[in-house]
Amino acid sequence: MPTTDVPQPDLSSTEVLATEILETEMLAADATQADATRAQVPPTDVTPAQVTPAQVTRGQVTPTAAGTKDTPRADGATARPSTRTARTARPPVRAPMRILISGASGFIGRELTRQLQGDGHEVFSLVRRQPKGPNEINWAPSAHMLDASVMDGIDAVINLSGASIGRLPWTRGYKKQILDSRVQSTRTLTEAMARATTPPKIFLNGSAVGIYGDRPGERLTEDSPRGPGFLGDVVEAWEQAAQLRPAKTRLVTLRTGVVIGNGGSLLPVMALTRLGLGTRLGTGGDIWPWISLYDEAAAIRFLLTSKLSGPVNLVGPTPATSDRITHHVAKRMHRWYPFVAPSWIIGLLLQDAGPALLFSSQQILPSKLLADGFTFRDQTVEQAIDAFLT
Repeated sequence: MPTTDVPQPDLSSTEVLATEILETEMLAADATQADATRAQVPPTDVTPAQVTPAQVTRGQVTPTAAGTKDTPRADGATARPSTRTARTARPPVRAPMRILISGASGFIGRELTRQLQGDGHEVFSLVRRQPKGPNEINWAPSAHMLDASVMDGIDAVINLSGASIGRLPWTRGYKKQILDSRVQSTRTLTEAMARATTPPKIFLNGSAVGIYGDRPGERLTEDSPRGPGFLGDVVEAWEQAAQLRPAKTRLVTLRTGVVIGNGGSLLPVMALTRLGLGTRLGTGGDIWPWISLYDEAAAIRFLLTSKLSGPVNLVGPTPATSDRITHHVAKRMHRWYPFVAPSWIIGLLLQDAGPALLFSSQQILPSKLLADGFTFRDQTVEQAIDAFLT
């Protein structure tokens, strides 16, 4: 983990050279015992029994300030302060948060809750039924009912509520439900924040790449204008509702793509493939903006402590066509991939849901995430599919 520059005791040039050589050898071998030279350094206030590797990894034990005691190492030994900067695989996680989630029982919400609890955060879930424990809170977003006092002491709110766009067909009534479920849940949360004595500092609100519409041949970033269509209308209204949060609450809208995991948008594809009915959709050349389920949750965790605000594209770092995705699913499931579904047939069956969900080509870049230093675990769609089909 990063260390601060600490002044060294006055030593001769020979002693300085010897000390640096000794430190280099001990770091390379991961020595667990102090050398005779290091034994002269006063002990730290934190003993090995008080520090666990997990604490060091999560950043619960931090380097001491300049001029103070030694820095504890993950192996329990004490490391002499050094002017060199140590490197870590990931930045230290801040102090545990109290996080309120709507949609925690959903496809993304379950994985996000698992990862957040693994980080040591306390997670509270909004539920429409009778709460089953102290970490469940009842609400009725369709009636804009949520006790504002639940916001007191909450550090961050994550809203993942909304009727599934994968449910077909899109009747006029279900289209209204898709829109209302998103806007009403968002307004219910922002209204409760406005009434709270101490509103949360962070609001991560669901959104979708559907706002861009069908844009073949374009490279889309968070600054690209919205496109036409029903999903564009839904996402625009959804994001506008989130703007009503308190002025001091940092807002991020999570423009999520096709989430690759054991559920979500891939379920119909997997079901057909399992039956030996793997199908190329149209020409198969439309670009689907995918992201693995793990990276979706990891990116949301990242945004809790990032300084980013506004729309953020939650999509993978490399583009993939629909044919590449569906063909690799068939390969991993050891099934044939024999059929082609012409776009006009799907259009007749699914009407406007077909073009919106299956035949929109969107090469979307996760520009803000990459610029802010987020690292994707799954760099290709094949890695994402392999992660849950292996």
